[in-house]
Amino acid sequence: MTIEHMYDRDLPRNPANFAPITPLDFIARTAEVYPDRLAVVHGGLRQNWRETYRRSCRLASALQRAGIGKNDTVAVMLPNTPPMVEAHFGVPMAGAVLNAINTRLDPQAVAFMLDHGEARAVIVDPEFGHVMQAALALRESSSPLLVIDVEDALFSGQAQPIGSVTYEDFLAGGDPAFDWQRPGDEWDAIALNYTSGTTGNPKGVVYHHRGAATNAISNILEWDMPKHAVYLWTLPMFHCNGWCFPWTLAARAGVNVCLRRVEAQAIFDAMRDHGVTHYCGAPIVHGLLVNATDEMKTGVPAGIKAMVAGAAPPASMIEGMERMGFDLTHVYGLTEVYGPATVCAKHEDWDALDIGERARLNARQGVRYHLQRDVRVLDPETMQPVAQDGETMGEIMFKGNIAMKGYLKNPKTTQEAFAGGWFHSGDLAVQYPDGYFKIKDRSKDIIISGGENISSIEVEDVLYRHPAVMVAAVVARPDPKWGETPCAFVELKAGATTTQADIVAHCRQHLAAFKVPRAVVFGELPKTSTGKIQKFELRKQAGSAAAIDV
Repeated sequence: MTIEHMYDRDLPRNPANFAPITPLDFIARTAEVYPDRLAVVHGGLRQNWRETYRRSCRLASALQRAGIGKNDTVAVMLPNTPPMVEAHFGVPMAGAVLNAINTRLDPQAVAFMLDHGEARAVIVDPEFGHVMQAALALRESSSPLLVIDVEDALFSGQAQPIGSVTYEDFLAGGDPAFDWQRPGDEWDAIALNYTSGTTGNPKGVVYHHRGAATNAISNILEWDMPKHAVYLWTLPMFHCNGWCFPWTLAARAGVNVCLRRVEAQAIFDAMRDHGVTHYCGAPIVHGLLVNATDEMKTGVPAGIKAMVAGAAPPASMIEGMERMGFDLTHVYGLTEVYGPATVCAKHEDWDALDIGERARLNARQGVRYHLQRDVRVLDPETMQPVAQDGETMGEIMFKGNIAMKGYLKNPKTTQEAFAGGWFHSGDLAVQYPDGYFKIKDRSKDIIISGGENISSIEVEDVLYRHPAVMVAAVVARPDPKWGETPCAFVELKAGATTTQADIVAHCRQHLAAFKVPRAVVFGELPKTSTGKIQKFELRKQAGSAAAIDV
Protein backbone atom coordinates (compact mmCIF):
# COMPACT_ATOMS: atom_id res chain seq x y z
CA MET A 1 0.00 0.00 0.00
CA THR A 2 1.33 3.40 -1.05
CA ILE A 3 1.05 6.16 1.53
CA GLU A 4 0.60 9.60 0.05
CA HIS A 5 3.18 12.20 0.98
CA MET A 6 1.96 15.40 2.62
CA TYR A 7 2.83 17.33 -0.55
CA ASP A 8 0.45 15.12 -2.53
CA ARG A 9 -2.29 14.44 0.01
CA ASP A 10 -5.37 16.63 -0.30
CA LEU A 11 -3.66 18.72 -2.98
CA PRO A 12 -5.48 17.61 -6.13
CA ARG A 13 -4.80 18.81 -9.64
CA ASN A 14 -7.83 20.70 -10.92
CA PRO A 15 -8.78 23.23 -13.63
CA ALA A 16 -8.03 26.10 -11.26
CA ASN A 17 -4.38 25.13 -10.72
CA PHE A 18 -3.38 23.24 -13.85
CA ALA A 19 -3.92 23.85 -17.57
CA PRO A 20 -2.31 22.16 -20.58
CA ILE A 21 0.26 24.40 -22.25
CA THR A 22 -0.66 25.54 -25.76
CA PRO A 23 0.60 28.35 -28.04
CA LEU A 24 -3.03 29.15 -28.82
CA ASP A 25 -3.19 30.98 -25.50
CA PHE A 26 -0.63 33.45 -26.87
CA ILE A 27 -2.97 34.91 -29.48
CA ALA A 28 -5.92 34.93 -27.06
CA ARG A 29 -3.94 37.01 -24.55
CA THR A 30 -2.53 39.38 -27.17
CA ALA A 31 -6.01 39.98 -28.61
CA GLU A 32 -7.14 40.94 -25.09
CA VAL A 33 -4.14 43.07 -24.11
CA TYR A 34 -3.05 44.60 -27.43
CA PRO A 35 -6.13 44.35 -29.70
CA ASP A 36 -5.26 47.45 -31.70
CA ARG A 37 -1.57 46.68 -32.22
CA LEU A 38 -0.57 45.86 -35.77
CA ALA A 39 -0.40 42.09 -36.35
CA VAL A 40 -0.18 41.50 -40.10
CA VAL A 41 1.15 43.50 -43.04
CA HIS A 42 0.57 42.27 -46.59
CA GLY A 43 0.81 44.76 -49.45
CA GLY A 44 -1.77 47.41 -48.56
CA LEU A 45 -3.37 45.24 -45.86
CA ARG A 46 -2.97 46.29 -42.23
CA GLN A 47 -4.61 43.88 -39.78
CA ASN A 48 -4.52 44.25 -35.99
CA TRP A 49 -4.47 41.48 -33.39
CA ARG A 50 -8.20 41.77 -32.65
CA GLU A 51 -8.99 41.18 -36.32
CA THR A 52 -6.42 38.39 -36.64
CA TYR A 53 -7.82 36.59 -33.61
CA ARG A 54 -11.40 36.93 -34.83
CA ARG A 55 -10.47 35.64 -38.28
CA SER A 56 -8.69 32.68 -36.69
CA CYS A 57 -11.84 32.00 -34.65
CA ARG A 58 -13.92 32.20 -37.82
CA LEU A 59 -11.65 29.66 -39.48
CA ALA A 60 -11.93 27.29 -36.52
CA SER A 61 -15.70 27.68 -36.37
CA ALA A 62 -16.12 27.17 -40.13
CA LEU A 63 -13.97 24.02 -40.03
CA GLN A 64 -16.06 22.55 -37.23
CA ARG A 65 -19.27 23.40 -39.08
CA ALA A 66 -17.80 21.52 -42.06
CA GLY A 67 -17.43 18.45 -39.84
CA ILE A 68 -13.71 18.85 -39.15
CA GLY A 69 -12.54 18.58 -35.57
CA LYS A 70 -10.39 16.67 -33.09
CA ASN A 71 -7.30 15.11 -34.73
CA ASP A 72 -8.51 15.75 -38.29
CA THR A 73 -5.78 16.93 -40.65
CA VAL A 74 -6.09 20.24 -42.49
CA ALA A 75 -3.44 20.71 -45.17
CA VAL A 76 -2.39 24.10 -46.50
CA MET A 77 -0.27 24.96 -49.52
CA LEU A 78 0.40 28.64 -49.04
CA PRO A 79 3.22 31.17 -49.28
CA ASN A 80 3.92 33.53 -46.38
CA THR A 81 0.59 35.36 -46.55
CA PRO A 82 -2.10 36.25 -43.95
CA PRO A 83 -4.08 32.99 -44.41
CA MET A 84 -0.92 31.06 -43.48
CA VAL A 85 -0.60 33.06 -40.26
CA GLU A 86 -4.29 32.49 -39.47
CA ALA A 87 -4.06 28.76 -40.20
CA HIS A 88 -1.48 28.34 -37.41
CA PHE A 89 -4.19 29.36 -34.95
CA GLY A 90 -7.53 28.60 -36.58
CA VAL A 91 -6.78 24.99 -37.50
CA PRO A 92 -5.68 23.85 -34.01
CA MET A 93 -8.43 25.99 -32.43
CA ALA A 94 -10.83 23.59 -34.18
CA GLY A 95 -8.97 20.69 -32.53
CA ALA A 96 -7.51 19.79 -35.92
CA VAL A 97 -3.88 19.27 -36.95
CA LEU A 98 -2.14 21.67 -39.35
CA ASN A 99 -0.16 20.13 -42.22
CA ALA A 100 1.76 22.94 -43.95
CA ILE A 101 2.99 21.54 -47.28
CA ASN A 102 6.26 22.59 -48.88
CA THR A 103 5.29 24.76 -51.86
CA ARG A 104 8.31 23.54 -53.86
CA LEU A 105 7.14 19.94 -54.01
CA ASP A 106 5.88 18.08 -57.07
CA PRO A 107 2.31 16.70 -57.36
CA GLN A 108 3.37 13.13 -56.53
CA ALA A 109 4.88 14.17 -53.19
CA VAL A 110 1.87 16.37 -52.36
CA ALA A 111 -0.54 13.53 -53.18
CA PHE A 112 1.39 11.17 -50.91
CA MET A 113 1.16 13.65 -48.02
CA LEU A 114 -2.56 14.24 -48.50
CA ASP A 115 -3.18 10.49 -48.44
CA HIS A 116 -0.74 9.59 -45.67
CA GLY A 117 -1.92 12.42 -43.41
CA GLU A 118 -5.57 11.64 -44.26
CA ALA A 119 -6.29 15.31 -44.95
CA ARG A 120 -9.94 16.30 -44.59
CA ALA A 121 -9.47 19.77 -46.05
CA VAL A 122 -6.84 21.72 -47.95
CA ILE A 123 -6.39 25.49 -48.28
CA VAL A 124 -4.46 26.44 -51.41
CA ASP A 125 -2.99 29.65 -52.82
CA PRO A 126 -3.64 30.40 -56.52
CA GLU A 127 0.09 30.17 -57.29
CA PHE A 128 0.04 26.47 -56.41
CA GLY A 129 -3.40 25.62 -57.75
CA HIS A 130 -2.01 23.70 -60.74
CA VAL A 131 0.25 21.59 -58.52
CA MET A 132 -2.57 20.87 -56.08
CA GLN A 133 -4.99 20.03 -58.87
CA ALA A 134 -2.52 17.49 -60.26
CA ALA A 135 -1.94 16.13 -56.75
CA LEU A 136 -5.66 15.68 -56.15
CA ALA A 137 -5.88 13.61 -59.34
CA LEU A 138 -3.04 11.38 -58.09
CA ARG A 139 -4.57 10.66 -54.66
CA GLU A 140 -5.20 7.01 -53.89
CA SER A 141 -7.70 7.81 -51.17
CA SER A 142 -11.36 8.09 -52.12
CA SER A 143 -12.24 10.08 -48.99
CA PRO A 144 -13.87 13.45 -49.75
CA LEU A 145 -11.58 16.46 -49.41
CA LEU A 146 -12.79 20.02 -48.89
CA VAL A 147 -10.71 22.31 -51.14
CA ILE A 148 -10.64 26.01 -50.20
CA ASP A 149 -9.24 28.58 -52.67
CA VAL A 150 -7.37 31.62 -51.39
CA GLU A 151 -7.64 34.78 -53.45
CA ASP A 152 -4.66 37.14 -53.18
CA ALA A 153 -4.50 40.50 -54.93
CA LEU A 154 -0.68 40.35 -54.81
CA PHE A 155 -0.62 37.22 -56.98
CA SER A 156 0.02 38.40 -60.53
CA GLY A 157 -0.26 35.06 -62.35
CA GLN A 158 -3.17 33.26 -63.93
CA ALA A 159 -5.42 31.95 -61.15
CA GLN A 160 -7.51 28.85 -61.80
CA PRO A 161 -9.93 28.06 -58.94
CA ILE A 162 -9.92 24.36 -58.05
CA GLY A 163 -12.00 24.35 -54.88
CA SER A 164 -15.65 24.52 -53.93
CA VAL A 165 -15.38 27.70 -51.87
CA THR A 166 -13.11 30.72 -51.49
CA TYR A 167 -11.24 31.33 -48.26
CA GLU A 168 -13.09 34.58 -47.51
CA ASP A 169 -16.51 33.00 -48.14
CA PHE A 170 -15.51 30.07 -45.94
CA LEU A 171 -14.50 32.42 -43.11
CA ALA A 172 -17.75 34.36 -43.53
CA GLY A 173 -19.58 31.19 -42.50
CA GLY A 174 -17.66 31.04 -39.21
CA ASP A 175 -18.28 32.72 -35.87
CA PRO A 176 -15.78 35.45 -34.88
CA ALA A 177 -16.71 34.84 -31.23
CA PHE A 178 -16.25 31.09 -31.52
CA ASP A 179 -15.66 29.54 -28.09
CA TRP A 180 -12.78 27.28 -29.07
CA GLN A 181 -11.70 24.61 -26.66
CA ARG A 182 -8.11 24.39 -25.46
CA PRO A 183 -6.53 20.95 -25.83
CA GLY A 184 -7.49 18.49 -23.13
CA ASP A 185 -3.87 17.37 -23.06
CA GLU A 186 -0.77 19.33 -24.06
CA TRP A 187 0.45 16.09 -25.66
CA ASP A 188 -2.32 16.48 -28.29
CA ALA A 189 -1.07 16.91 -31.84
CA ILE A 190 -0.95 20.46 -33.19
CA ALA A 191 0.93 20.03 -36.48
CA LEU A 192 2.14 17.48 -39.02
CA ASN A 193 5.31 18.27 -40.96
CA TYR A 194 6.91 16.03 -43.55
CA THR A 195 10.63 15.51 -43.83
CA SER A 196 12.39 13.69 -46.64
CA GLY A 197 14.63 11.77 -44.26
CA THR A 198 16.73 9.15 -46.04
CA THR A 199 14.04 7.57 -48.17
CA GLY A 200 11.99 8.71 -51.14
CA ASN A 201 8.74 8.64 -49.17
CA PRO A 202 8.75 11.50 -46.63
CA LYS A 203 8.15 10.82 -42.94
CA GLY A 204 5.32 12.58 -41.12
CA VAL A 205 6.65 14.36 -38.03
CA VAL A 206 3.96 15.01 -35.41
CA TYR A 207 4.25 18.05 -33.10
CA HIS A 208 2.42 18.48 -29.79
CA HIS A 209 1.07 21.65 -28.17
CA ARG A 210 3.64 21.56 -25.36
CA GLY A 211 6.58 21.42 -27.74
CA ALA A 212 5.21 24.16 -29.99
CA ALA A 213 4.69 26.47 -27.00
CA THR A 214 8.05 25.79 -25.39
CA ASN A 215 9.99 26.28 -28.61
CA ALA A 216 8.07 29.48 -29.35
CA ILE A 217 9.05 30.82 -25.93
CA SER A 218 12.65 29.67 -26.38
CA ASN A 219 12.80 31.72 -29.58
CA ILE A 220 11.99 34.80 -27.51
CA LEU A 221 14.65 33.99 -24.94
CA GLU A 222 17.43 33.21 -27.45
CA TRP A 223 16.88 36.54 -29.22
CA ASP A 224 15.85 38.65 -26.21
CA MET A 225 12.91 39.46 -28.45
CA PRO A 226 11.03 42.54 -27.22
CA LYS A 227 7.32 43.20 -27.33
CA HIS A 228 6.02 44.38 -30.71
CA ALA A 229 9.02 43.10 -32.69
CA VAL A 230 8.61 43.55 -36.45
CA TYR A 231 9.34 40.20 -38.09
CA LEU A 232 9.86 39.75 -41.83
CA TRP A 233 8.73 36.38 -43.19
CA THR A 234 11.67 35.36 -45.37
CA LEU A 235 11.65 31.87 -43.80
CA PRO A 236 8.81 29.74 -45.25
CA MET A 237 6.13 28.96 -42.71
CA PHE A 238 5.96 25.46 -44.18
CA HIS A 239 9.46 24.84 -42.73
CA CYS A 240 8.78 23.40 -39.25
CA ASN A 241 5.86 25.84 -38.89
CA GLY A 242 8.25 28.70 -39.54
CA TRP A 243 10.47 27.46 -36.68
CA CYS A 244 7.43 28.14 -34.42
CA PHE A 245 7.68 31.89 -35.03
CA PRO A 246 3.94 32.36 -35.88
CA TRP A 247 3.31 31.47 -32.22
CA THR A 248 6.34 33.45 -31.02
CA LEU A 249 5.07 36.61 -32.74
CA ALA A 250 1.66 36.17 -31.14
CA ALA A 251 3.27 35.85 -27.70
CA ARG A 252 5.16 39.13 -28.23
CA ALA A 253 2.27 40.96 -29.94
CA GLY A 254 4.66 41.45 -32.83
CA VAL A 255 4.13 42.29 -36.48
CA ASN A 256 4.05 39.62 -39.20
CA VAL A 257 5.40 41.30 -42.35
CA CYS A 258 4.33 38.91 -45.09
CA LEU A 259 6.38 38.24 -48.19
CA ARG A 260 5.13 36.21 -51.14
CA ARG A 261 8.53 35.84 -52.76
CA VAL A 262 12.08 35.99 -51.42
CA GLU A 263 13.87 38.63 -53.50
CA ALA A 264 16.59 41.01 -52.35
CA GLN A 265 14.80 44.16 -53.47
CA ALA A 266 11.52 43.14 -51.84
CA ILE A 267 13.32 42.26 -48.59
CA PHE A 268 15.23 45.55 -48.35
CA ASP A 269 12.10 47.52 -49.29
CA ALA A 270 10.13 45.79 -46.52
CA MET A 271 12.91 46.41 -44.01
CA ARG A 272 12.86 50.14 -44.79
CA ASP A 273 9.10 50.54 -45.13
CA HIS A 274 8.08 48.65 -42.00
CA GLY A 275 11.06 49.03 -39.67
CA VAL A 276 11.84 45.32 -39.60
CA THR A 277 13.70 44.21 -36.46
CA HIS A 278 14.00 40.42 -36.98
CA TYR A 279 14.09 37.81 -39.74
CA CYS A 280 15.21 34.18 -40.22
CA GLY A 281 16.49 32.24 -43.18
CA ALA A 282 18.76 29.64 -44.72
CA PRO A 283 22.30 30.75 -45.66
CA ILE A 284 21.19 31.44 -49.24
CA VAL A 285 18.83 34.20 -48.02
CA HIS A 286 21.53 35.95 -45.98
CA GLY A 287 23.99 35.53 -48.87
CA LEU A 288 21.44 37.13 -51.19
CA LEU A 289 21.37 40.22 -48.98
CA VAL A 290 25.12 40.42 -48.39
CA ASN A 291 25.80 40.25 -52.13
CA ALA A 292 23.12 42.77 -53.12
CA THR A 293 24.13 46.16 -54.50
CA ASP A 294 24.92 49.05 -52.17
CA GLU A 295 22.03 50.94 -53.75
CA MET A 296 19.57 48.28 -52.56
CA LYS A 297 20.95 48.47 -49.01
CA THR A 298 20.66 52.25 -48.69
CA GLY A 299 18.55 53.34 -45.73
CA VAL A 300 18.13 49.88 -44.23
CA PRO A 301 17.67 50.12 -40.43
CA ALA A 302 20.72 49.20 -38.37
CA GLY A 303 20.60 46.56 -35.66
CA ILE A 304 18.33 44.08 -37.46
CA LYS A 305 18.60 40.65 -35.85
CA ALA A 306 19.05 37.75 -38.26
CA MET A 307 18.91 34.03 -37.54
CA VAL A 308 20.64 31.48 -39.78
CA ALA A 309 20.35 27.69 -39.88
CA GLY A 310 21.09 24.97 -42.40
CA ALA A 311 24.85 25.51 -42.61
CA ALA A 312 27.47 27.32 -40.55
CA PRO A 313 27.90 31.00 -41.53
CA PRO A 314 31.31 31.53 -43.17
CA ALA A 315 33.55 34.47 -42.30
CA SER A 316 32.52 36.32 -45.47
CA MET A 317 28.84 36.15 -44.44
CA ILE A 318 29.53 37.33 -40.88
CA GLU A 319 31.64 40.19 -42.24
CA GLY A 320 28.98 41.15 -44.77
CA MET A 321 26.24 41.11 -42.16
CA GLU A 322 28.31 43.27 -39.83
CA ARG A 323 28.89 45.80 -42.62
CA MET A 324 25.11 46.10 -42.99
CA GLY A 325 24.78 46.50 -39.22
CA PHE A 326 22.94 43.17 -38.81
CA ASP A 327 23.38 40.91 -35.78
CA LEU A 328 23.61 37.26 -36.88
CA THR A 329 22.68 34.31 -34.64
CA HIS A 330 23.48 30.74 -35.69
CA VAL A 331 20.98 28.02 -34.69
CA TYR A 332 20.66 24.32 -35.44
CA GLY A 333 17.93 21.74 -35.41
CA LEU A 334 15.78 19.38 -37.46
CA THR A 335 12.13 19.01 -38.34
CA GLU A 336 11.88 16.48 -35.51
CA VAL A 337 12.81 19.13 -32.93
CA TYR A 338 10.52 21.91 -34.18
CA GLY A 339 13.25 23.60 -36.24
CA PRO A 340 16.08 25.17 -34.23
CA ALA A 341 16.61 23.65 -30.80
CA THR A 342 20.22 24.70 -30.20
CA VAL A 343 21.91 28.08 -30.53
CA CYS A 344 25.50 29.24 -30.82
CA ALA A 345 25.11 31.62 -27.90
CA LYS A 346 27.65 34.42 -28.28
CA HIS A 347 29.87 35.81 -25.53
CA GLU A 348 30.98 39.43 -25.14
CA ASP A 349 34.66 38.55 -25.20
CA TRP A 350 34.23 37.14 -28.72
CA ASP A 351 33.74 40.69 -30.00
CA ALA A 352 37.42 41.48 -29.47
CA LEU A 353 38.56 38.55 -31.64
CA ASP A 354 39.48 38.80 -35.32
CA ILE A 355 36.89 37.84 -37.94
CA GLY A 356 38.45 34.44 -38.62
CA GLU A 357 38.29 33.37 -34.97
CA ARG A 358 34.77 34.75 -34.56
CA ALA A 359 33.68 32.83 -37.64
CA ARG A 360 35.20 29.64 -36.19
CA LEU A 361 33.36 30.10 -32.89
CA ASN A 362 30.07 31.11 -34.54
CA ALA A 363 30.23 28.16 -36.94
CA ARG A 364 29.51 25.77 -34.10
CA GLN A 365 25.99 24.47 -33.61
CA GLY A 366 26.22 25.58 -30.00
CA VAL A 367 24.25 24.64 -26.91
CA ARG A 368 20.66 23.70 -26.07
CA TYR A 369 17.74 26.08 -26.36
CA HIS A 370 16.53 27.51 -23.04
CA LEU A 371 13.58 25.15 -22.69
CA GLN A 372 15.16 22.07 -24.24
CA ARG A 373 16.13 19.70 -21.44
CA ASP A 374 19.39 18.42 -22.93
CA VAL A 375 21.50 18.11 -26.06
CA ARG A 376 24.61 15.93 -26.03
CA VAL A 377 27.10 14.37 -28.39
CA LEU A 378 26.89 10.67 -27.50
CA ASP A 379 28.51 7.50 -28.69
CA PRO A 380 25.54 5.81 -30.44
CA GLU A 381 26.79 2.35 -29.44
CA THR A 382 27.36 2.97 -25.71
CA MET A 383 25.03 6.00 -25.34
CA GLN A 384 27.76 7.63 -23.26
CA PRO A 385 28.98 11.24 -23.79
CA VAL A 386 32.07 11.55 -25.97
CA ALA A 387 35.15 13.32 -24.66
CA GLN A 388 34.74 17.10 -24.91
CA ASP A 389 38.02 17.48 -26.74
CA GLY A 390 36.83 18.85 -30.08
CA GLU A 391 38.08 15.68 -31.79
CA THR A 392 36.11 12.63 -30.65
CA MET A 393 33.14 12.03 -32.93
CA GLY A 394 29.67 11.09 -31.74
CA GLU A 395 26.04 11.66 -32.66
CA ILE A 396 24.02 14.72 -31.68
CA MET A 397 21.07 13.66 -29.53
CA PHE A 398 18.21 15.62 -28.00
CA LYS A 399 16.02 15.11 -24.96
CA GLY A 400 13.13 17.21 -23.70
CA ASN A 401 9.87 18.89 -24.58
CA ILE A 402 11.17 20.25 -27.87
CA ALA A 403 10.98 16.87 -29.58
CA MET A 404 8.30 15.39 -31.80
CA LYS A 405 5.65 12.91 -30.67
CA GLY A 406 7.02 10.60 -33.34
CA TYR A 407 6.60 9.63 -36.99
CA LEU A 408 3.00 9.21 -38.14
CA LYS A 409 2.05 5.56 -38.84
CA ASN A 410 5.68 4.51 -38.46
CA PRO A 411 6.18 2.91 -35.03
CA LYS A 412 9.40 1.09 -35.95
CA THR A 413 11.18 4.25 -37.11
CA THR A 414 9.81 6.17 -34.13
CA GLN A 415 11.18 3.56 -31.75
CA GLU A 416 14.57 3.65 -33.47
CA ALA A 417 14.65 7.47 -33.36
CA PHE A 418 14.10 7.47 -29.57
CA ALA A 419 16.28 4.47 -28.71
CA GLY A 420 17.95 4.80 -25.31
CA GLY A 421 15.73 7.70 -24.23
CA TRP A 422 17.23 10.24 -26.63
CA PHE A 423 16.21 11.52 -30.06
CA HIS A 424 18.93 10.47 -32.50
CA SER A 425 19.58 13.29 -34.99
CA GLY A 426 21.79 11.27 -37.34
CA ASP A 427 24.27 14.16 -37.40
CA LEU A 428 27.83 13.41 -36.34
CA ALA A 429 29.67 16.00 -34.31
CA VAL A 430 32.42 16.77 -31.81
CA GLN A 431 31.99 18.58 -28.52
CA TYR A 432 34.43 21.19 -27.19
CA PRO A 433 35.60 21.78 -23.61
CA ASP A 434 33.14 24.70 -23.28
CA GLY A 435 30.25 22.35 -24.10
CA TYR A 436 29.59 23.77 -27.58
CA PHE A 437 29.39 21.20 -30.36
CA LYS A 438 30.08 21.26 -34.10
CA ILE A 439 28.77 19.01 -36.87
CA LYS A 440 31.49 17.18 -38.76
CA ASP A 441 29.50 14.87 -41.02
CA ARG A 442 26.05 13.42 -41.62
CA SER A 443 25.35 9.80 -40.97
CA LYS A 444 22.51 10.12 -43.46
CA ASP A 445 23.25 11.12 -47.02
CA ILE A 446 21.04 14.18 -46.96
CA ILE A 447 21.82 17.11 -49.24
CA ILE A 448 20.77 20.51 -47.88
CA SER A 449 20.14 22.86 -50.79
CA GLY A 450 18.95 26.37 -50.04
CA GLY A 451 17.65 25.12 -46.70
CA GLU A 452 15.71 22.26 -48.33
CA ASN A 453 16.47 18.62 -47.52
CA ILE A 454 17.03 16.38 -50.54
CA SER A 455 17.15 12.63 -50.10
CA SER A 456 20.01 11.19 -52.17
CA ILE A 457 18.18 7.86 -52.23
CA GLU A 458 15.12 9.47 -53.80
CA VAL A 459 17.23 10.99 -56.60
CA GLU A 460 19.10 7.70 -57.07
CA ASP A 461 15.81 5.83 -57.41
CA VAL A 462 14.85 8.13 -60.29
CA LEU A 463 18.25 7.71 -61.97
CA TYR A 464 17.89 3.94 -61.83
CA ARG A 465 14.66 4.25 -63.82
CA HIS A 466 16.62 5.58 -66.81
CA PRO A 467 17.06 2.75 -69.34
CA ALA A 468 20.78 3.43 -69.85
CA VAL A 469 21.76 3.57 -66.17
CA MET A 470 23.31 0.54 -64.47
CA VAL A 471 24.68 2.10 -61.26
CA ALA A 472 23.96 5.52 -59.77
CA ALA A 473 24.98 7.46 -56.69
CA VAL A 474 24.17 10.99 -55.59
CA VAL A 475 26.20 13.14 -53.21
CA ALA A 476 26.32 16.80 -52.24
CA ARG A 477 28.30 19.15 -54.45
CA PRO A 478 29.35 22.51 -52.95
CA ASP A 479 27.46 25.39 -54.54
CA PRO A 480 28.21 29.09 -53.98
CA LYS A 481 24.53 30.05 -54.14
CA TRP A 482 22.59 27.10 -52.70
CA GLY A 483 25.19 25.75 -50.27
CA GLU A 484 24.86 22.27 -51.73
CA THR A 485 23.26 20.76 -54.84
CA PRO A 486 22.93 17.13 -55.96
CA CYS A 487 25.79 15.69 -58.02
CA ALA A 488 24.97 12.44 -59.84
CA PHE A 489 27.59 9.80 -60.62
CA VAL A 490 26.35 7.41 -63.27
CA GLU A 491 27.72 4.10 -64.57
CA LEU A 492 26.06 3.11 -67.85
CA LYS A 493 24.96 -0.30 -69.00
CA ALA A 494 27.24 -2.02 -71.51
CA GLY A 495 26.73 -0.56 -74.95
CA ALA A 496 24.38 2.16 -73.72
CA THR A 497 24.87 5.85 -74.43
CA THR A 498 23.26 8.97 -73.08
CA THR A 499 24.08 12.59 -72.29
CA GLN A 500 24.08 14.86 -69.27
CA ALA A 501 21.14 16.77 -70.76
CA ASP A 502 19.18 13.54 -71.19
CA ILE A 503 19.81 12.50 -67.57
CA VAL A 504 18.71 15.92 -66.31
CA ALA A 505 15.59 15.87 -68.50
CA HIS A 506 14.72 12.42 -67.15
CA CYS A 507 15.09 13.65 -63.55
CA ARG A 508 12.97 16.71 -64.29
CA GLN A 509 10.05 14.42 -65.19
CA HIS A 510 10.08 12.77 -61.77
CA LEU A 511 11.52 15.27 -59.29
CA ALA A 512 10.86 18.75 -57.99
CA ALA A 513 13.20 21.21 -59.71
CA PHE A 514 15.40 21.78 -56.65
CA LYS A 515 16.11 18.03 -56.42
CA VAL A 516 17.39 17.70 -59.99
CA PRO A 517 21.19 17.07 -60.18
CA ARG A 518 23.20 20.17 -61.08
CA ALA A 519 26.15 18.00 -62.18
CA VAL A 520 26.33 14.57 -63.85
CA VAL A 521 29.55 12.56 -64.03
CA PHE A 522 29.83 9.40 -66.16
CA GLY A 523 32.21 6.56 -65.39
CA GLU A 524 32.79 3.51 -63.22
CA LEU A 525 31.89 4.15 -59.59
CA PRO A 526 34.37 3.27 -56.83
CA LYS A 527 33.21 0.26 -54.79
CA THR A 528 34.31 -1.82 -51.85
CA SER A 529 35.17 -5.50 -52.22
CA THR A 530 31.57 -6.32 -51.39
CA GLY A 531 30.25 -3.99 -54.10
CA LYS A 532 29.18 -1.11 -51.85
CA ILE A 533 29.62 2.30 -53.48
CA GLN A 534 32.24 4.41 -51.74
CA LYS A 535 30.44 7.71 -51.41
CA PHE A 536 33.28 9.33 -49.52
CA GLU A 537 35.36 9.01 -52.69
CA LEU A 538 32.60 10.54 -54.76
CA ARG A 539 32.35 13.51 -52.40
CA LYS A 540 36.01 14.24 -53.08
CA GLN A 541 35.30 14.33 -56.82
CA ALA A 542 32.02 16.26 -56.63
CA GLY A 543 33.69 19.60 -55.93
CA SER A 544 35.40 19.60 -59.32
CA ALA A 545 32.38 18.37 -61.29
CA ALA A 546 31.18 20.88 -63.88
CA ALA A 547 27.79 22.41 -63.16
CA ILE A 548 24.96 22.09 -65.66
CA ASP A 549 22.38 24.78 -66.30
CA VAL A 550 19.14 23.14 -65.18
